[in-house]
Amino acid sequence: YPSEFLLQKITEENQIPVHLHVSVSLQYVAGLKGNALVEFFHGNIAEVENEELRHLLWSSVLFYKTPNVEVMACVLLSTKAIYFLLDDSFIHTDEHQSDFWNKENSDCENRSFHLSCCFVLKLNDLQSVNVGLFDQYFRITGHSADHIVTCLTRDSYNTHTFIQQLMAVLSLLARTPSPEPVDKDFYSEFGNKNTGKMENYELIHSSRVKFIYPNEEEIGDLAFLVAEKMDGLTDLQSLNILLYVLAFQVNHVEGSAQNTSSLQPKTLILTSSDLFLFDEDYVSYPLPEFAKEPPKRDKYQLADGRRIRDLDRVLMGYQTYPQALTFVFDDVQNQDLMQNLTLDHFGE
Repeated sequence: YPSEFLLQKITEENQIPVHLHVSVSLQYVAGLKGNALVEFFHGNIAEVENEELRHLLWSSVLFYKTPNVEVMACVLLSTKAIYFLLDDSFIHTDEHQSDFWNKENSDCENRSFHLSCCFVLKLNDLQSVNVGLFDQYFRITGHSADHIVTCLTRDSYNTHTFIQQLMAVLSLLARTPSPEPVDKDFYSEFGNKNTGKMENYELIHSSRVKFIYPNEEEIGDLAFLVAEKMDGLTDLQSLNILLYVLAFQVNHVEGSAQNTSSLQPKTLILTSSDLFLFDEDYVSYPLPEFAKEPPKRDKYQLADGRRIRDLDRVLMGYQTYPQALTFVFDDVQNQDLMQNLTLDHFGE
């Protein structure tokens, strides 16, 4: 260890997404290749001498206790734990994190010294992994609220690769076998179905970690929610969600010296008649077992919605992935004018 193949694979994975800015400390990590990267892991991050680095992923992450703060992280998967090497700007973003992060060493007088927080989730503490709709993100759940992290990969390939690597590493864990199942009687077997909890597809790994995937009902619930936002103009039966993708809304910052822009995370949902932008809570749902009350905000909050027939043109940028799209809509004062004329002219 490590093999040439593993060194090459981890080097290829060590690339920051071009549209996201990171601190100097993480840029240093992204510049490491091959053996230097493995030595950095063992010298600065690894907690046990004999653990092996198996996978590396650059992703935005959200913590359960700070669901509004999305931060860039280098996610390192070893045979013992998952390490989240966080952007050092994260420490200063939210005053409520003082109890969550140890700040003793965060203010260094020496400006040339760059510090990163490293959040560690041991594989033995891992309880479940929830995969988001269309593999756009995944949530890792441990035994308490401090141990719930969502990785917003915004990429089904990266999500799939990480889940496969995690399953492979979990297979190496020596865990005590599950207790024998208790024989259920008729009433407990069939009487506990109407709990109101949606049954998702669950895959229980040999390490007893649950991998939970969304089912068709989740899309149905989303379609119902979208139909509500459309003021009942569309029949729910004919409403199809064509696209669900985690994207960024670009807000240009005016008055700055350079042409800078801020990226606001949004969920884009396209139906056959409308285009919606939602603010989605990716880390609080489904509710963890220890949650005593629902989160303060809904899972989906409508940020913007426009009708496709008001779309005038779509402008495409020339840069490579990620592609920038600009949707230009007609600003019609009376939005229902065309609809009423059509109905009058053509009858029912």
